[in-house]
Amino acid sequence: MTKITRRDTLLGASALTAAALMSTNTAMGAQTKMADNKFDMSFGPHDGMFKHSAGDDIIDQINFAAEQGFTSWEDNEMKKRPVAQQESIAKALADNGMTMGVFVANAIDWKDVSMSVGDPDYVANFVKEMEESVEVGKRVGAKWCTVVPGVADLNLHRDYQMANLTECLKRGSEVLEKGNMIMVLEPLNNYEDHPGLLLKEIPQAFYLCKAVNSPSCKILFDMYHQQIQEGRLISNIDAAWDEVAYFQIGDTPGRNEPTTGEINYKNVFHHIYNKGYRGVMGMEHGNSKEGVAGEKAVIDAYLEVGNFL
Repeated sequence: MTKITRRDTLLGASALTAAALMSTNTAMGAQTKMADNKFDMSFGPHDGMFKHSAGDDIIDQINFAAEQGFTSWEDNEMKKRPVAQQESIAKALADNGMTMGVFVANAIDWKDVSMSVGDPDYVANFVKEMEESVEVGKRVGAKWCTVVPGVADLNLHRDYQMANLTECLKRGSEVLEKGNMIMVLEPLNNYEDHPGLLLKEIPQAFYLCKAVNSPSCKILFDMYHQQIQEGRLISNIDAAWDEVAYFQIGDTPGRNEPTTGEINYKNVFHHIYNKGYRGVMGMEHGNSKEGVAGEKAVIDAYLEVGNFL
């Protein structure tokens, strides 16, 4: 079994590919610009973001994104895609020297409690989902998979739920360690998008990662959700840094590209970069405008905030 190191967590399984696009100096606080690239970080679009410019075919969209200077890709629905399509996507990413970001690993129940109630059947199912995710990860070259624990049980004290969830995550982490993958726990805001979920704040995710104590259980820091839920993005990034393995982007209000809302993304990106992060920055947001013009606005926004060195 290959041990997942802290460097692996930051750079990901495809780090060697991405490294060709950036300086070999990844020391903390390094100020070296990514070579021959339009952006200072590895931003990852997703299916549909550039469909008006590239067409509906996801391979054409990947190629278009690469031509615009994007060096990563995300696909929440990857696990649901046919194997042949997964393999085609993996080839397109490899041909373009792009890193595969997250896909969703577990079937998220948005209405009923699941992972936090201590039910052995739920735990067994979660383990099976992680086994399946390892196979998908191998097929598409993915290092990370997203895990969302689901809604809170109003009839069970939160501490019991956190303990049950910890044990469930431990079982899943054992599988992922063997497969050299990382589940990234995503806290989601309770105010605008997902009321009632158990995991909603970065400190909760930090607690879970410390309790699980596995290199395969880390945090997905979605800046859109956390700006809504608790704010203080830079302070919380610093406080949780040892357990953060992945970032996602979205401005608020609106959950669209940077520069359309209240987050000073240029400063936040620069801060994350200065701390040594060279992994994927997932663009998990919509476009503020329709059509080709809207897609150009997304690219222009990242050219504005993604150049800070």
